[in-house]
Order: sequence, then C-alpha cells, then structure tokens
Amino acid sequence: MNSIISPSLLAADFGNLNKDIQMINESEADWLHLDIMDGVFVPNISFGFPVINSFANKVEKPLDVHLMIVHPEKFISEVKKTGAKIMNVHYEACTHLNRVIHEIREAGMLPAVTINPSTPVCLLRDVIEDVYMVLVMTVNPGFGGQSFIEHSVSKVRELKKLIIETGSKALIEVDGGITAETAPRIKEAGADVLVAGSAVFNAKDPKAAIHLLKSI
Repeated sequence: MNSIISPSLLAADFGNLNKDIQMINESEADWLHLDIMDGVFVPNISFGFPVINSFANKVEKPLDVHLMIVHPEKFISEVKKTGAKIMNVHYEACTHLNRVIHEIREAGMLPAVTINPSTPVCLLRDVIEDVYMVLVMTVNPGFGGQSFIEHSVSKVRELKKLIIETGSKALIEVDGGITAETAPRIKEAGADVLVAGSAVFNAKDPKAAIHLLKSI
C-alpha cells in the first residue's frame, strides 16, 4: 500500500505561498501538514491562525494540523474554524490527554497525538484505541531540516506492535528527516503517513519528490 504523503508547509516559500499551495493541489500529496509553534513548547515560532485562515480555503487537500504548543486544548475551536481534518496535540503538552482527545472528536475533527523522541511508546497504551493517528517525531521538534534520528525505526516498530496488540486502528505518522533514503526503512517498520518538508519544497521538482515518496 502506498504511503500517505503530508508535505510540511514549514519548508515552503512564505513569500510566495500561493505558488506552493497550488503545487500541493496539483500534486499527489494526500494532506497538507501545518506546524503551529509557540516558542514555548518548542524553541521556535512558525505561524498562527490568521495566516492559516488566509490560505485555508485555497488548499484542496485535507489539513493535518500539528500543534507544537502549550495548552493546545484552548485552541480546538480555532483549529476547527480552519476546516482542519486532523488536530494533532503533543502527549507532553496535555495534562488531561484523554479529555483533549474526546473534545477534538466532539468538535468534528480526527484526534491525533504526537510523541517526542524521548517519550516512550508505552505511555500511549491508555489512549491508543481512542486516537485516529499517532505522530512519532523522528527529530526533536521546532526546526525543519534536521537529521533523522535512527532510533525512530525501532520506535515505530514498537508502536505498530502496540497498535496490533490493542486492536487499535490508529495510523502511524512520522515527521522529521524524511527523505527517499529514510522513508523505506520507516515505512517497513510500520509507518503509514510520511511528513516531508525540505525533501519536497527544496527539491528541484517538488511534484516528482512527492511522487517518489508516495511510491515507497
């Protein structure tokens, strides 16, 4: 089965977003990944809801919104207003994760949970049956263009085992250092969704780069 490809807008040309969004619309990309950073949970600031709302109606792909922020539950209604299909929150940012997951679903979106490189997979056991997707960060979150953390392959394999053991239907998404070289190994370990930023938007032919990742 082909991978679901969710290019990360973080690596796009913010001086000419219309061009990159049109490229995504015309490509084989399945979703568009949006990284919202607050400079508190992660050491960087990206873009917020006014920027997203300015282009959301031009995107023909489902929005895969990843909140790298503290207290993400405060922004469920804001994410919903963007038309997002998926709202993804960090395990490390939610004191009452089960509640947040259900509030996202009640708002009409698909709930997803992200774990950082240092967060063990076993901590997801009590929520794995309630989420649409788990995002495994394969770099430390906050900046694009980082090198893939090799331990991530075994981590994805462990997560896949947990999903099978519990009967969960959760998809596995990976984000960070995903290229044509790292994608085959992470896909073989059990990943369903590949988030790629630099590998797509910095490519000479972004559509071809998406096609290559899609075929892995």
